[in-house]
Amino acid sequence: MHVLVIGANGTTGTMVVEKLAKSEQHLVKAMIRKTEQASKMEELGARPIIADLESEFDYALEDVNAVIFAAGSGPDTGADKTTAVDEEGAKKAVDYAKEKGIERFIMLSSVGADDPSVASDNETFHHYLQAKHNADEHLKQSGLDYTIVRPVGLEDEPAKGKITASKSLANKKGTITREDVATVLVESLLIDGLKNMSIEIENSDESDIVPALEKL
Repeated sequence: MHVLVIGANGTTGTMVVEKLAKSEQHLVKAMIRKTEQASKMEELGARPIIADLESEFDYALEDVNAVIFAAGSGPDTGADKTTAVDEEGAKKAVDYAKEKGIERFIMLSSVGADDPSVASDNETFHHYLQAKHNADEHLKQSGLDYTIVRPVGLEDEPAKGKITASKSLANKKGTITREDVATVLVESLLIDGLKNMSIEIENSDESDIVPALEKL
């Protein structure tokens, strides 16, 4: 596949770019906001494209047939930025993908985004989850072949390579490494059984990543 990674310069996004570029199955275009980030993407083996989620960026989706949306403002950047990036930016990406006939759309979301009203008592984090929820629902209603990936709390430790994957995790307070999340996003591109599905993931000793995803 020829894949556009939105949010390519983020920690998880960079890992996604690297994994795609090393694969013999994919070509990768990396959407970044600043020209000084381009050399990093080129070194990883990706074609950089300068675009901003808070502006028009439909041109970034030219000549690709899949999108991985890994962008995120995080819950601590303020409500306006969260809405602009995590909700409105994601919605625009979905709309552009639909206009251009994109075959596959992988959305990085968060555990708790399925029902923000019960997921958090923290007002800031609740707003973040609501933005993710709104973007996820927009994708579900788009008609695109999608997979929504909702990890539990993220860690910066080395990949563990084993996960539990479920439509709804029993324990939503676990953790998962960013690298394992990146692997799930990349592997989800080619697993047909994950089309039009929302999945929750955490590190565990249950299964290697691909078998865990294929079981769904």
